[in-house]
Amino acid sequence: MLRIVATTALAFSLLPLGSAQAEDRPILEIVWPVAGSVIELGNDPERAVGVVVRSNFTLMPAGECDGVSQCGHVHMKIDPAGDTCNIAGKPYNSMNSDFGGDLIKARFRHCPDAGGKHVIGVLLADDHHKPILVDGKPVTALVTVTTK
Repeated sequence: MLRIVATTALAFSLLPLGSAQAEDRPILEIVWPVAGSVIELGNDPERAVGVVVRSNFTLMPAGECDGVSQCGHVHMKIDPAGDTCNIAGKPYNSMNSDFGGDLIKARFRHCPDAGGKHVIGVLLADDHHKPILVDGKPVTALVTVTTK
């Protein structure tokens, strides 16, 4: 039940109105960190941890897909059931829309408590930041980790 609530919260709080429909069944998964991991927070001011995703979409900077199908980028929220870890004034914690690729920074300094148990949620978005839908639901992935 928590997964459904978190997935729905992630989908509806990250993106503007509207959605994109994918031609082929897209996939998105978090390959690192793995569920249940205990991970060290970065020593940088952002307390950043790299999150690696895998998708059958080409992950490009926003606006650079140039008509390529199965192309987009990833939006991320930490603790997606709420907004406490979002960047101030933004509906997300991070995204890879500036550079594309399979690595996204999770910026834990924006969380009230950077250390502790957190859910990292990612959402697949099209070239214009709209969620990619399968059977009317956004393509997302979640992983629970503990940071220290």
